[in-house]
Amino acid sequence: MADTQHGAQSASGTIDFTMMYVTHDAFRRDLDRLVAAAAAGRATGSGVRAGWDNFKRQLHLHHSVEDSDLWPRVQVKAAGSPLALDLLADMEAEHAQIDPLLAAVDQALADGGRGLADRAEEARSVLVHHLEHEEQDALPLIQHLLAPADWKAFAGKMRVEQGLKGAAVYVPWIVDGVPAEGRQRFFGAMAPPVRVLNRLLWEPRYRKQELWSA
Repeated sequence: MADTQHGAQSASGTIDFTMMYVTHDAFRRDLDRLVAAAAAGRATGSGVRAGWDNFKRQLHLHHSVEDSDLWPRVQVKAAGSPLALDLLADMEAEHAQIDPLLAAVDQALADGGRGLADRAEEARSVLVHHLEHEEQDALPLIQHLLAPADWKAFAGKMRVEQGLKGAAVYVPWIVDGVPAEGRQRFFGAMAPPVRVLNRLLWEPRYRKQELWSA
């Protein structure tokens, strides 16, 4: 969780992108786990399958709310700026590229892992490129165009779509494998009830699933 670096990137603006960055970091981590599992020939195990299914759910929610709420907000503010509108079109096109790659991984898993190493590498390459493109170009545009109230509304929409049940998986998923210092920074930004729920209920339940285990 490289939130120290990410925090520095957003410190000059009025919108705090910490949650966006830590979510992106979790996507990268899980893609690395998939690639490693495929290379080791253990990707057909139940733990890896469960980890992959959770990854897809988290990614689908993230991109769905971006498409339905965030990009339309930016588009309104970007009217009259061809470069900004082109960037938004790129974001939507990149989202559309990802679903077929996930389906290809699913098919390789269904085929007992045949061709999975290549499919996993391809999915990681395309998605990591998208995440970097969004961080380097789209987030600065958002910082320039949107007000904090716009970002708060988007974050609120994400929480509504996620729901309490989704949060019970999302929070421990974000900090899975994160060193103590990073966990402390992350939970320091959370409301006290979230920290308590995660410690007593969410994370113990999450760990029992043994996602990505062999």
